[in-house]
Amino acid sequence: MKRRLYQLDVFTSKPFEGNALAVITDGDNLSRPQMQAIAREMNLAETVFVQRPTNNRALARLRIFTTTRELPLAGHPVIGTWFLLAELGVVPASEGQVQIQQQTGAGILPVEITFRGGRPVRVTMTQKEARFKTPKFSRETLAGALGLRAGDIDSDLPIECVSTGIFNLMVPLRGKATLKRIHMNMRALFHVLNGDSTMAYCFALGGRGKAFARGMLPWEITEDPATGSAGGSLGAYLVRYNKLKAGEHLSITQGIEMGRPSEIHVEVANEKGKLVPRVSGSAVRIFEGHIDF
Repeated sequence: MKRRLYQLDVFTSKPFEGNALAVITDGDNLSRPQMQAIAREMNLAETVFVQRPTNNRALARLRIFTTTRELPLAGHPVIGTWFLLAELGVVPASEGQVQIQQQTGAGILPVEITFRGGRPVRVTMTQKEARFKTPKFSRETLAGALGLRAGDIDSDLPIECVSTGIFNLMVPLRGKATLKRIHMNMRALFHVLNGDSTMAYCFALGGRGKAFARGMLPWEITEDPATGSAGGSLGAYLVRYNKLKAGEHLSITQGIEMGRPSEIHVEVANEKGKLVPRVSGSAVRIFEGHIDF
């Protein structure tokens, strides 16, 4: 059976930059092993399968797969998929902001699509309330897994696991130049993360409201050029430690070292002590076709 396949670059408006994403828009009646096999074939950080929702509050259900497992939520798959669905007319074109609800493994969550001239220009996802936990390894162990010295990690900020849907490890570095010196030992980082976090999100602040980041993954992809889930986690983390104010805009540049520059935009609301990020970005369609399965 033929399934409609699209590939986009996300968190960019320029082709061949940002983070590549595969989307199967007619993903109903596929088993989990079948979806996993397709995602492995795509060999990208994530592949999305759009399905009919099981909750009538949602416009569509998104199933998100890496090459090895299903994720409850991820940033660039949500941004890219809804940008595509808006282009295809699943979200009716308008002028200004259109609010919809999506069904994900992390629950029913809102999405806002901004239209200009009848075309989508930006998608904003609201993530879950931030949760924090302290990892059990030493700075020296983490630094070694990243090919850095312990002194390269900023001692003014904690190393912390943060989730706004999935856990990622926040790794504060002393400067932008340190990001270029990362040389990951995949096996060592896998043991450091130990299933507690999906990636090591290494970042350096570039002034108020600006950060540079690299997303290091201890599996086949090895590095992610744009990570919306980790971007939301970083925003909540910076508000928690008074490096960013609630409601203040944060711009994260990621993917430079990979030759795929990306821009992630984050704002964090403080809702009665609960830190809830909103992550925004755009996307560009690269190709479309079909896959036989």
